[in-house]
Amino acid sequence: MTDATTTPLVFLADWRTSVAFAPEGPQPRFLVDGADLKLILAGLEQGHQLPPHPEAQAVYHFLEGAGTMTVNGESFAVKPGSTVVAPAGATRGLVAESRLAFLAVKSA
Repeated sequence: MTDATTTPLVFLADWRTSVAFAPEGPQPRFLVDGADLKLILAGLEQGHQLPPHPEAQAVYHFLEGAGTMTVNGESFAVKPGSTVVAPAGATRGLVAESRLAFLAVKSA
């Protein structure tokens, strides 16, 4: 279990000042990169994708844009306010239909 002594305090007054969008592909920013927990802020340009891959349990919360997230072959239209919880080991991928920003919280 992670506690206040091992997880740094993170405060973003506006996530827009911290997200990175790049023509060459995703540039995820690790806000927390601990042994037990990872918190990632990521931006994808229109047409960019995260190819399907298996991963640890994770929660994805979408901040801006539109896209399609696929988890174990099931597709979900995502937009600001959408949240997807993917179980451990599930294969997931993401395609940005417009400029897309999201937070991902992953167990280690």
